[in-house]
Amino acid sequence: MTEVCALSTLVFRWNIFADIQNIACWAFMRNAFYAGTLIAVVAGVTGYFVVLRRSAFTAHAFSEIGFAGAAAVILVDIEPIYGLLAGSILGGIGIAILGRRASNRDTQIGIVLAFSLGLGLLFLSLYSGFDTEAYSILFGEILGVSLSMVYLTAYACVGVLLAVAFLYRPLLFASLDEDVAEAKGLPMFFLGMAFMLVVAVSVSFAVQVTGVLLIFSLMVTPAATASYLAKKPQRAIIASVIIALATTWSGLFISYYAGYPVSFFITAEAFGLYVLVRAVSGALKSRVRAEGLASP
Repeated sequence: MTEVCALSTLVFRWNIFADIQNIACWAFMRNAFYAGTLIAVVAGVTGYFVVLRRSAFTAHAFSEIGFAGAAAVILVDIEPIYGLLAGSILGGIGIAILGRRASNRDTQIGIVLAFSLGLGLLFLSLYSGFDTEAYSILFGEILGVSLSMVYLTAYACVGVLLAVAFLYRPLLFASLDEDVAEAKGLPMFFLGMAFMLVVAVSVSFAVQVTGVLLIFSLMVTPAATASYLAKKPQRAIIASVIIALATTWSGLFISYYAGYPVSFFITAEAFGLYVLVRAVSGALKSRVRAEGLASP
C-alpha cells in the first residue's frame, strides 16, 4: 500500500473512481474523510438549532472561547482538542448562567468572548513552539487528524446526537417560541444549559475542519441554506446534514488535487451554495407575488 501511494500523483485524471482510490490510498486522507463525515453530520444537526434560535454569534463565540483553552494546553504539550473542549464547555456554562434566554445573550457572549480572546493572545505570545500549532487552531488542520482522534471524534459525535435526540421536542418548542414554552412550564434554564453544552462540544470538534475563524462555514451556513429549502424541521435538518457532508467531502477532494487549504474550499462552497439558494428562493417568491398581483 505504501509503495502504491508513493507512486501515485496529484494529477486529477477525470476518472472519479481512480481519483477516489488515489485519495483513499493515504491513511491521513482516510482519517480526514472519517473525521470530516462525523463532524459534518453533527454540525448539520446542531447548526439547525443554532440558526433557529438565532444563536449564530454563540457558535462563533464558542470557537474563540475554545481558542483560549487550546492555546493554553499547547503550552504544556497537550492536544489542542482537549483545551477546545474545556474552554468551550466552561464558556457555555458561563454564558448560560449569565443569560437565561437565548434572545438576550449577545451582551453576555460579548463580555466572555472579549476576555477569552485576551487570554488566547496571551497564551500564544508565551508559546515558543512551531507556528503550525497556532495556525491549525485558527484555520483548521483536518489533514493532520490521527486515527485515535477519529475515534475520540466518533465518541463525542455519538454523545452529541444522543443528547439532541433526547432534547429534540422541548428544544424545538423552546426555539420556536420561548415565551410560550416558558408559560407551558418547560425548564428553560436546563434547556439553555444543555443546548450550550451540545453546541460547545460540536464547535470544539468542528474547529478541526474549519478552524476558529471559519466556524460559520459548517455550523451555520449549511443550516441557513437548508432553511430556504425546507420548512419542516426534520427535512431542514436532513438538508443541513447533506449540505455539510457535500461541502466537506468535495472540499477534501478538491484540496487534495489543488493543493490549497481544505477549509478554504469548504467555506467557499458553503457560501456559494447559500448565495445561490437564497437568490433562487428570492426569485421564486418575487414571481409568485407578481403572479398573484396579476391574477384577477
